[in-house]
Amino acid sequence: MGLLTVSGIVAGYSAADQILKGLDFAVQPGEIVCIIGPNGAGKSTLLKSIAGLLTPSAGSIMLQDRVVTGMAPPDLARLGIAYVPQEHNVFPTMTVRENLEMGGYVDPKQIPRRMEDAMQRFPVLGRKRRQAARTLSGGERQLLAMGMALMVAPVLLLLDEPSAGLSPKAAQELFDQIQAINKGGLSIALVEQNANEALAISDRAYVLVDGRTGATGIASELAADPDIKRIFLGG
Repeated sequence: MGLLTVSGIVAGYSAADQILKGLDFAVQPGEIVCIIGPNGAGKSTLLKSIAGLLTPSAGSIMLQDRVVTGMAPPDLARLGIAYVPQEHNVFPTMTVRENLEMGGYVDPKQIPRRMEDAMQRFPVLGRKRRQAARTLSGGERQLLAMGMALMVAPVLLLLDEPSAGLSPKAAQELFDQIQAINKGGLSIALVEQNANEALAISDRAYVLVDGRTGATGIASELAADPDIKRIFLGG
């Protein structure tokens, strides 16, 4: 039994605009699975469907042995699905500490312990706990967004374009943190335009094209595939 099994989902932003067209997707326990492909292929739509922000019009989403298709985001968070959107993923006028508290809303009793864990994992958040989130650098904001997601003690972390807009150095530090979180046992589904780096840290990968799976397999093998390299990796 996989951790997450997405079967034949059809989803979009209106009945006339179905972006995902019968897509299958899976994450096994302990994996990093990356999702790459051209703009408009449905990568973010897939994550939003898993996170409950979009309700598929067909198909099913299962978390372990439970059907979770169409469940509300707070209920999915309680079951262990945490989603970090590309934009608007922190509360800019609130402090780092307040942001982390907001992240733990589904289980208030666990907030103090999980906040301490988050600040130990990301020491910069501990140092800047009293600062407003808007004062953080782009990389620090992404760490805060991930820290907020970890406040629900998830079994699956969904990351949508985490390196977008970051400097190469900040992006590399972020990918290092993603790997460290995964080595702690957390499964991760990652949408990322930086396909080379995403494939380098992932176990498996899906290449989406026009709402369907164009290719899937072991990430290192896809990274070495001449057609994938030519079309998606700039080489």
